[in-house]
Amino acid sequence: MKEPVKKASSSSRMTRSRKGPKTVSVMFEYFDPVAKIVTLVGEFNHWNTTARPMKRDAGGLWTVKLRLASGSYQYKFVINGERWEEDPLNLHRMMNEHGTFNSIRNVEASNDEGSAHT
Repeated sequence: MKEPVKKASSSSRMTRSRKGPKTVSVMFEYFDPVAKIVTLVGEFNHWNTTARPMKRDAGGLWTVKLRLASGSYQYKFVINGERWEEDPLNLHRMMNEHGTFNSIRNVEASNDEGSAHT
């Protein structure tokens, strides 16, 4: 009696790494003691005005921390859902299609640790 021949699998299995690009933690800050809500908008969240609400401390400093991959990102702050402001602490900016400026944050992620530069 002949032994059955085993068929080779038609689909080859590829092992994929679940790791994406290296990211670093980047802090954004905005000071406005009278604002009711401040959100961070930019290329990293498709300029979505509700995606990144910031947290306010007792003195009026708004902060949010993001994990970002290496690259250059344009961003702004939206105050009370209406007023779009560039980052007053960041002099790196570029003109946008609306005739105003977007702030730019440059992020570098290395093998050991990452850093964010304004």
